[in-house]
Amino acid sequence: MVRTARRAQRAEDREPPLGATSDRPAIDTPLVRRLVDSQFPQWAGLPLERLTRAGADHVIHRLGRELSVRLPRYAGATGQARKEHTWLPRLAPHLPLAVPEPVAVGEPGSGYPWPWAVTRWLEGEPATAEDLGDSRETAVALAGFLTALRRFEPGGHPLTPDIDRTTDTLRGRDRATRAAITALDGVFDAGAMTKVWDAALDAPAWDRPPVWVHGDFHTGNLLTRDGRLSAVIDFGGLGLGDPACDMMIAYTLLSADSRAAFRSALGPDDATWTRGRGWALATGLNAYTFHAATDPRVAAQTTRQINAALTG
Repeated sequence: MVRTARRAQRAEDREPPLGATSDRPAIDTPLVRRLVDSQFPQWAGLPLERLTRAGADHVIHRLGRELSVRLPRYAGATGQARKEHTWLPRLAPHLPLAVPEPVAVGEPGSGYPWPWAVTRWLEGEPATAEDLGDSRETAVALAGFLTALRRFEPGGHPLTPDIDRTTDTLRGRDRATRAAITALDGVFDAGAMTKVWDAALDAPAWDRPPVWVHGDFHTGNLLTRDGRLSAVIDFGGLGLGDPACDMMIAYTLLSADSRAAFRSALGPDDATWTRGRGWALATGLNAYTFHAATDPRVAAQTTRQINAALTG
């Protein structure tokens, strides 16, 4: 969707096509070329390059110098194209950091079954804890972004069911999280994880009107330019819900000192902060369980996240 140009490479040279499974269609550069050329002939002459370090949910290509193309890898990610096309143009003027600018939504075709997205290219480097983890400036900027997001008023635009996040709760993740704690005992301290998780479940629930949340607010969805935070991307989890879910950024990116600065600038109550620590643990365990064995980068990132959640 959006990444620095240095991440883009010829797909046939660096990354093989994804093989098809029962729930994941095969996606390669020739397929994307056919979709673009048939549905948006005005871009047929633009070069197409696949990004080898895209996220787990989408296959991403750069289209020419100014566009990117994003195809969902599986059915659970298919709502993002239309959600971003609807909401990001409305959100963007109210936010202090850049967000993707939707250009078009593609339709299923050429054997590919789902909607897909074209957006403006956002220049930037993926954020890293090594570069920004100790930055108080970054912590305050993240808090400012979340504050602005929560204050967004949609006006007369109807609120569609896909932005309702009120049913996505810690309690709903209890069984999977406890299973992961048991499975990863010895890799991490099961007793410490259980203590953090129990505290998050015991914390008072959010009892005010739901607020706008990013929903997947972690290091991989932030971009930097010239060493400073510049953009927030991947709004598939955007919706109205408990703001605690966005506290995970405090544990995926920030150090103990910058985490304190983030908390001070954002001002969550103690219960929201405690639930947020639980969100960080649960999402870290989930990602570690499914991806760490095959992706050293995910292993390192989620290990840091889980340990940070345990430290507090």
